[in-house]
Amino acid sequence: MKALVIYCHPCAESFNAAIRNKVTSTLEKAGHEVRLRDLYEEGFEPAMGADERRRYHDEGDNVVPVESYVADICWCDMLVFVYPTWWFGLPAMLKGWFDRVWVPHVTFGMPTEDKGMRPLMQHIRKIAVVTTCGASWAVSKWVGEPGRKTIMRGMRALCAPGCKTLYLAHYKMDTSTPESRSRYLNLVARKLSCF
Repeated sequence: MKALVIYCHPCAESFNAAIRNKVTSTLEKAGHEVRLRDLYEEGFEPAMGADERRRYHDEGDNVVPVESYVADICWCDMLVFVYPTWWFGLPAMLKGWFDRVWVPHVTFGMPTEDKGMRPLMQHIRKIAVVTTCGASWAVSKWVGEPGRKTIMRGMRALCAPGCKTLYLAHYKMDTSTPESRSRYLNLVARKLSCF
């Protein structure tokens, strides 16, 4: 498969960097063609400016500011997100990537009076999230996991019918140990190798 890895963390020394490395090496070892986009390293601008917003619904014009990112999501059939869960949601950088890259006429057809929104990313057959959470599993569930739902429900609705998903979270990251992090990396490799 053609796997696009979207990595989002500002610190090169973070545990998320180790996760990114494990994800890309596991996918490559499994025979997938891998593209990595590091949003912070690339200096991705997450804020949508006024001119861009005014052209958001204009087919063709709306992709110009983010053309290479749009080309990537049109190329892949597997998407893998590696990011820290902050305040139970997506980091602002990643949320901005969704706002600016998942544009109408490319990722979804605009609803009309007769029809609802049409999914246009049906070539994407698999979505994985590999994340860290400071909170426990129970607290994350109690809050409702808005970041997880954004990807696993909202974005997935635009992808292939029956799109497979995988969600791997290292909970209680703030009190993690070298052993818990090692176990998590092994889990990531095991699950992704057969995903």
